[in-house]
Amino acid sequence: MHVYYYDENFMYMGEDIISEYDEMPENATDVRPKKGLYLPEYDADKREWFESASEEYIESLQPKPQPAADVTMLKKQVAMLTHQVAQLQRGGTS
Repeated sequence: MHVYYYDENFMYMGEDIISEYDEMPENATDVRPKKGLYLPEYDADKREWFESASEEYIESLQPKPQPAADVTMLKKQVAMLTHQVAQLQRGGTS
């Protein structure tokens, strides 16, 4: 049977498999945490896991978008290289 451990603050600490004949450890549950939780916390009264991470924490884990200036620079470089390739295919420079 799968068991999911939590610490003294009910924060997720990992999982293990125990025999169905073993007693459930005090700091564990057989309730699987929901997928997509960043910092799962267990509510023993409701027998469910919930998200304890703040929006700011979750946003800090998301990849940062590339700055617009970098994208603009790359577009200019691609245009310049495309122009140079077209010139070479015509057999010269202008």
